[in-house]
Amino acid sequence: MSDDRRQATMLSDLPEPLGKLLWRRHTVYRERGGTVVIRGEDAGRWISLASHGSGRVRIRAGRILDGGTTAPARAETTVPLDGDMTRLAACCRGLLAETAGSRAAEGARPSPMTARPRQGTRKGRRGRGVTVLVCAAVVVGLIAASMLG
Repeated sequence: MSDDRRQATMLSDLPEPLGKLLWRRHTVYRERGGTVVIRGEDAGRWISLASHGSGRVRIRAGRILDGGTTAPARAETTVPLDGDMTRLAACCRGLLAETAGSRAAEGARPSPMTARPRQGTRKGRRGRGVTVLVCAAVVVGLIAASMLG
């Protein structure tokens, strides 16, 4: 059996036991290119496994969005595919932790007191234009008042 065929066999045998180690409830499916995806619906995360060269597997992790679609991968790594399920599960857990950390960071918004206004927005430009017009009107009014008075 060739190395590629052996690796494909190992990769097809991994998802179910790996899914059981990662989540209580999971779904496994294979994409067209041969990538295997494990979805932990209740955790809101996914892991994909793809063959990456001789004896290596590329692991990617991401979130599952509200509508059930998958967000792009937030973390990825490449590890040897040597049959060590505990090391593979540990790598997956690390990537899943990174995706959870990135979600927490996205959810944390700066307070309004420390938030800087965004530059170049349409509303910001309109506000500046109105401010300039008001200032010009005030100056014209002061000049007119000083000439009359």
